[in-house]
Amino acid sequence: MKNTFRASLALSLSLLGCSHSHPASTTPAPLAAETPAQHDARMAWWRDARFGMFIHFGLYSSAGGNWKGQTTPSAGEWLQDHFKIPADEYERALLPAFNPTQFDAKKIVQVAKDAGMKYIVITSKHHEGFCLFDSRYTDFDVRVAPFHRDIMKEMAAAAHAAGIQICWYHSIMDWHQPLAKGETFPLYRDGILRPELRELLTNYGHIGVLWFDGEWIKEWTEDQGKALYAELRKIQPDLIINNRISKARAGMQGINKYQGAGDYSTPEQQVPKTAPAGDWETCMTMNDTWGYKFSDHNWKSTPTLIHTLVDVASKGGNLLLNVGPTGQGLIPDASLDRLAAIGAWMKINGDSIHGTTRSPFPDQPSYGRITAHDKTLYLHLFNYPADGKITLPPTSAHLLTAHLLASPSIVLTFPTPTTLQLPGTAPDPIDTVLALTYDTTPTP
Repeated sequence: MKNTFRASLALSLSLLGCSHSHPASTTPAPLAAETPAQHDARMAWWRDARFGMFIHFGLYSSAGGNWKGQTTPSAGEWLQDHFKIPADEYERALLPAFNPTQFDAKKIVQVAKDAGMKYIVITSKHHEGFCLFDSRYTDFDVRVAPFHRDIMKEMAAAAHAAGIQICWYHSIMDWHQPLAKGETFPLYRDGILRPELRELLTNYGHIGVLWFDGEWIKEWTEDQGKALYAELRKIQPDLIINNRISKARAGMQGINKYQGAGDYSTPEQQVPKTAPAGDWETCMTMNDTWGYKFSDHNWKSTPTLIHTLVDVASKGGNLLLNVGPTGQGLIPDASLDRLAAIGAWMKINGDSIHGTTRSPFPDQPSYGRITAHDKTLYLHLFNYPADGKITLPPTSAHLLTAHLLASPSIVLTFPTPTTLQLPGTAPDPIDTVLALTYDTTPTP
């Protein structure tokens, strides 16, 4: 029963008041060393995916960035922090309002699939501490809200049925739990955080990624991150975990300052100017907020989003593009329109994104970007040349064929070994993709 959690929490606090000692953290045995081949096999689906959907959903979604008639200037999911709302007041105001009766996991998964996305990362718990799943270790979860239903269960079932990788975002920081601060943090870590994560990895089938956040709090350390990484990988050995389980990332740039725990780096709201080493993923909003905010209409255009996806892929990264459902559980129309347009482009040009690797050439061409797959280069023309000619990237590989990816029957000619002749007008005003096949893998 949920009320047993409150009783155990009260007991823990009373015991803590009598003593400053903490229960020792259960440290798992060291994770067996992974060979480079095993690591590559574990990361293979994620590297091939290149494009995923981020979903920020919680109690804050019902508020829509508004508190007592005031609109937060920050992101919607940071409402509690901006207005310094006490946890009990926040719960009393927003828990009864969480009833997203129009939430439909199957529709959301289909939207992602139609957009060309291969995985979904949804907030199982954001910083507010509210769990979108039924947990034995908190009474602040979806089952005590009017909605009652386990959203993680529905999302996992829909994703697995559609062949989409389902992944969980989980916050290390928790504004709701009184134990999650200062000297009581070990009680929170071992009695709530770790058990919640075990539930998420044992009750919902195969999970592709655990996406951590909130690791910047002073109570969290690199050693705790490494221990947790080992524990979670023992539960699901194929699990991929981002670098925010550790303390290594360099702020919003997201790239590791040193070799910390985690499998990939996480730039936020930005794309590195040059291709970083290793695996990485840019997470980005379509407007200015992650969680739904009714007043935020600063939407990025479809061309900007497509160019961002291509830019990321050309540098060997993934794009995790966010949607923030409303309090009713609906993805805003502006997001749906953009995802549909991206999906139309991906239906024709997806081969130039999925399964590709970073451009082998260090410099970005003036006309756009380059992605690669085996012996094929994909030239993405953001800026279509007025004279209809493209100078090919310098390589010792011999060019065999060239065609428009959208129209393979339209074969392009190369009047010189370094020049490609194009149609007079751009077939695609956003990004015309050329497929160039060589006799061997092109290198500079």
